[in-house]
Amino acid sequence: MIASAPLAVRSWPVWWRAQQASVKDGALAATLTALAFVPTLSVIGAQLGDLPRRPVDALAVVLTVAQSAPLALRSRHPAACLAVIGAAFAVHQALCYPQTFASIGFYLALFTAGAQQSRHRRTLAAAVSAGCAALAVVLSQLGSPNRISDFLAFYLVLVVIWMAGAGVRRRRAEEAERRRLGALAAGAAERARIARELHDVVTHHVTAIVVQADAAQFLVGTAPERAGQGLAAISDTGRQALTELRYLLGVLEATGDAALTNRTPALGSVADLVEQARMSGQPVELTEHGERLPRPIDVELAAYRVVQEALTNAVKHATGRPTRVTVHHRAGHIDIEVTTDGSALAEGPAVPSGGRGLDGLRQRVHMLNGELTAAARPEGGFSVRALIPFRSTA
Repeated sequence: MIASAPLAVRSWPVWWRAQQASVKDGALAATLTALAFVPTLSVIGAQLGDLPRRPVDALAVVLTVAQSAPLALRSRHPAACLAVIGAAFAVHQALCYPQTFASIGFYLALFTAGAQQSRHRRTLAAAVSAGCAALAVVLSQLGSPNRISDFLAFYLVLVVIWMAGAGVRRRRAEEAERRRLGALAAGAAERARIARELHDVVTHHVTAIVVQADAAQFLVGTAPERAGQGLAAISDTGRQALTELRYLLGVLEATGDAALTNRTPALGSVADLVEQARMSGQPVELTEHGERLPRPIDVELAAYRVVQEALTNAVKHATGRPTRVTVHHRAGHIDIEVTTDGSALAEGPAVPSGGRGLDGLRQRVHMLNGELTAAARPEGGFSVRALIPFRSTA
């Protein structure tokens, strides 16, 4: 029992924060109503007019309860709560009943209306102002010794309470807007990431299939055996495309981190990319330097995509031109360079257009604090180079 007491004390605030607003409002209304009948707390209540006090009777009890009990509805109906409590407060003051702690309910209702009332705010503020002016006139007619400045000071207190509630409302609105914009930005970033992945998968494989199909069609009449090899290459490329598309669908469906990690393309598959480019008629040479170290999955995937995009551009814009893929495995980073020869490429421009593919690669590499450059070579052709830093996962 002794050990469980601190846990109960710590869990009480958590339990209270988890309660609905109606429960909290009900507890506040009940507490304030109960305290209103504690004699020593009556001096804390509001008093206007400084008129002789009349004895407490049944009506005084009803007005006291009416200044605190409606707080149970303050979150759901802030305007109605303020109207009932404000009317009870005004009648209580006009009938010159003794001070009551329940008058604090008027301040709480005013603050709540300023913080939570969403419609007709100006109308409500004007009604409160008119009520205060009418109460001041009534008390003056009853012989109150207070001056206009005294009533004005009370009104300014009410204004400050209303503005404090309005400030809370404004901060809540700003926070909600920040969360909304954050969610929109996160959604846009995720859509952009998925678009990059789809572009990398679809463009690369479809380009390879188109080139291989064209070559097979040309070889049907002249070299049927090579045409058959081309058709087999098309089949393999299609299966590879389906595998990567299933991976992307798995990402969208959140089918599990372990499964996605096992299916993520890695740098170890670069040889497959090179072989696929060769089957498309592109002479590609792959050279690797250094010892391959364990790397994070996002680094592996970025490296794979760099080679994939560079080979896709080579097949599209420099068909038949010698292409070299060089990979340097270093202790703190991986350096990839893909170069394609050609002085005047007949099949397309010497430099890739820099569309979605290269832009997506730059974003991917930059998110890993790396660098990617794609430029024409002085001797002709173009090159794509990426430097991707990482921390070893060993």
